[in-house]
Amino acid sequence: MPATAPVRYGIVGTGMIARFHAQAIAAVPDARLTVVFDKVPERAKAFAAEHGVDYESDFGAFLARPDVDAVTVTTPSGARVEVAVPAARAGKHVFCEKPIEVTPARADRIINACALNGVRLGCVFQSRTWTNVKRIKTAIEAGRFGRLVMANVQLPWYRSQEYYDSAEWRGTWRLDGGGALMNQSIHVIDLLVHFCGRPAAACAITDVLSHHNIQVEDVAAAAVRFENGCLATVSATTACNPGFPRRLELCGERGSVVLVNDRLERWSFLDQDEEDDRILAEGRQGEELPDGGAADPKAISFEGHRRQIADLTAAILENRDPIIPGTEGRRAVELICGIYESARSNRPYLFPEDDGPGARALAAMRL
Repeated sequence: MPATAPVRYGIVGTGMIARFHAQAIAAVPDARLTVVFDKVPERAKAFAAEHGVDYESDFGAFLARPDVDAVTVTTPSGARVEVAVPAARAGKHVFCEKPIEVTPARADRIINACALNGVRLGCVFQSRTWTNVKRIKTAIEAGRFGRLVMANVQLPWYRSQEYYDSAEWRGTWRLDGGGALMNQSIHVIDLLVHFCGRPAAACAITDVLSHHNIQVEDVAAAAVRFENGCLATVSATTACNPGFPRRLELCGERGSVVLVNDRLERWSFLDQDEEDDRILAEGRQGEELPDGGAADPKAISFEGHRRQIADLTAAILENRDPIIPGTEGRRAVELICGIYESARSNRPYLFPEDDGPGARALAAMRL
């Protein structure tokens, strides 16, 4: 049966990020939040009262509700497959917070379940909705960079010890899936694969240098080679007090750009024209809050979530894929897990080959 407006959403997991989703759903005319579920019923009840919706204390009852068309999954990262797969089997569309899951294999379980049951799957990577990110992607596709040769990603953020102590799942491999890379850097690493394509190999070092009682890294450094030959560096930490904006530099034979948070700091090409001057002037304004989450995970706007929920809602009504489907959400997880494996093994990690002519292995041999 074709979907009709409004698309009715239910949220599973009522922690901090769920509030951004509730605000975003409320701002989309064809979307409506109807019910929430949390494994702690008191938490779900309080969240429901705050947003004027129902709550369920039983997950099965939540999935059985006819007034839920789509399930927003905002549980801890490593608990998403246990929500998304049953939701898909119940015929509900799925919208997963980042990361979609903490390993490619677990992400694949969600992707396959949604495909098998004919439901839409979206993944939160709101940075891709920024105007400046779209400008960069368009310039790449138009060939303005020439050959991409180098990219650098830096995330010098800060998270206090109290942040990690605030929930038992934080800083664990099983439920957080990683630290400064998987939790904090994943948005900018998603942009890295969005711009540069599939990785061929990674070589990395990670460590815990500032926080205690966590299993995951609070500092990481990696070198990555992509299938197209582009080399990249990734440096990330949650131990840089007081926290500074994230930065992405993208360099090509014919042009280079620098993106600081969502703002253009540099936009320079060999074939520069007046249009480029306008883009740089407008791009310096940005769309996100100035802090961008560098020191406070709540210091972001819900506008990016609103854009993605508006798109997913339209995708459900129009029977099409959302702009960032689950297969795209998997890509950053794959790269991060490859970096982790390199750090664990103390040797380069070669990403599995696709159906192409062994480009990944050949590129990795030159790392």
